[in-house]
Formats: sequence, C-alpha cells, structure tokens
Amino acid sequence: MNALPDSAAPLLEAKDISLSFGGVSALTGVDCDIREGEIRAIIGPNGAGKSSMLNVINGFYHPQKGEVWFRGEKRGKLKPFQIARQGIARTFQNIALFKGMSTLDNIMTGRITRMRAGLLWQALWHGPALREELEHREAAERIIDFLEIQSIRKTPVGRLPYGLQKRVELGRALAAESKLLLLDEPMAGMNLEEKEDMCRFILDAGAQFGATIALIEHDMGVVMDLADRVMVLDYGRKIADGAPDEIRNDQLVIDAYLGAAVQE
Repeated sequence: MNALPDSAAPLLEAKDISLSFGGVSALTGVDCDIREGEIRAIIGPNGAGKSSMLNVINGFYHPQKGEVWFRGEKRGKLKPFQIARQGIARTFQNIALFKGMSTLDNIMTGRITRMRAGLLWQALWHGPALREELEHREAAERIIDFLEIQSIRKTPVGRLPYGLQKRVELGRALAAESKLLLLDEPMAGMNLEEKEDMCRFILDAGAQFGATIALIEHDMGVVMDLADRVMVLDYGRKIADGAPDEIRNDQLVIDAYLGAAVQE
C-alpha cells in the first residue's frame, strides 16, 4: 500500500451516481473518489453494482443521476474511445483479447489512441508512420519486459493459459499510458503463484508507469494487502468506505459480505 495522505488530490470523483436498467436499480446515490497515485478497491457481494460503477467511471454507462469529474473537469456523455484518450484504460472480468493475434500485437493495440500518423502514411508504412511504429513497438517491448513475458511475445494469445492471458490484458491497458487504470477482477481464475505475480505487477505499475489503479476483486487477502482504500457496495448502495483495517472491522461489511472469517 502507498499510505497516501488524506489530502491527496482526487484524480476522479463520481458524485451521487444513480443508475437503473428497466426499472431495476443498479446504483443508488453512490459517491466515490479516486486519489492520484493510490490503489482503490471496490468490493461487495455478487450483484452489488461493482462492475456497473466501473462502467460508469469508464463511460460505458451513463447514469440517470449524478456527475463524474476527471482531473478537475466535469465529464459529459463521452464515448469510451474518447474517455480512453482522456487517460482511462481498463481490463475486463471476461478476458477481451484478440485471440488470433500475438502477445506483442495485442499489447500494441493499447497504443492506438496515441498514434498520430495519417491513414495514407499508415497504408504506405513509410516516413512518419514507420517512425511512429518503431516508437510504439519499443514502448510495447518495455511492457513485455516489465511483465516478464518475453518468451511468449510472438505466441497467439489464444494458445496461452488463463493466467498469462490476464497478464497480457494488463499489458495492453498499461500500453495506453493512462492516468487511471481500471481492473475488473484481475485475479479471477488464477492459482496462488499467478496471484502473487499479478499483485507484484499491480503494485509496481504505479511506481514504474505512474498509474492510479481502481480494482474490483473478490479475494479479500489480495484486497487487504494491495488497497490504500476500500469502498464496499451492497445492493447498489455504498455501505462503507475507508482504509482496509477499518473495512475489515466494520460490522455492516462483515454482515453483508465478509463474514466471520475477516476477524481471523
């Protein structure tokens, strides 16, 4: 954990967010802020609204009520690619990679929002487009080295085991050089060794790439070890928000989600 001071500036603020689908409420009056440089966890039972909250932050969903402020500016109804250009990237609960493409090519797709060469130069693959390609490939190779996946750089990701695919997806998000990185269950389906590796990469991503991280995760050991602050949702409402030790001992959270095991 980074142990950031309470005065750390919020990179993103979601204020009084309410979201519903066909009369079914997914989020009700939720406030959430993410401070620059921190690891922010969002937890709760299945159906609590965690992914909905991440989708609001990411611009996939537009709430019926509330505001999202990013880097001090109120955000309108932008499309996801516009939000990516603003500096927000994410991974998904269900892996969303191009299975027939190599590890390197998948990570290179994370650089698309940073590419500036025109269509003609790209078609010719000459001049500015060639120089840009080499620069972006160098950036992708640095991420491959960071994630320790040099041996699979040319392997189609569809052939990789699940844990390595998760690592590639993290690499693609890092390739965008975003200010805010949203991770939806990055440890899901992993064994203990894979989780330990992923925890290390998440911790190091802040220091090496300057990323602020918000994540959804069900492994409470991971959450309590990684997160600077934890927000807890239940039935679309925020029931607690604070440091891991505070959340661990909050009776509402214990009753709704964590259970007696949290006392151990």
